[in-house]
Amino acid sequence: MHTMKYGGYVYILTNNNNTVLYTGVTSNLPRRLEEHRTGKHINAFTKKYNCTKIVYFEGFNRIEDAIGREKQLKGGSRAKKTALIDNYNPEWKDLSNYLDEWD
Repeated sequence: MHTMKYGGYVYILTNNNNTVLYTGVTSNLPRRLEEHRTGKHINAFTKKYNCTKIVYFEGFNRIEDAIGREKQLKGGSRAKKTALIDNYNPEWKDLSNYLDEWD
């Protein structure tokens, strides 16, 4: 499994229709994505709105940097997040296949 010892990731999930955005942070992105997909947290926003498609992520060497970036993204407008995704992943494809390559 590809994980950074003390690093982390910030990521954006959406639903199948790309109408809802969720920004999160984790030290283990493949595991966290699996938790979102299986609905591990029953009352979670991502479960309620079926946010299981990862359309954006960034890796950081330090979890503190990932947390800082998450706060920056969450504090920004939806338009800024949409522009970020459009630039990084113009077709809004599910990027989980890239995570599978890390196993």
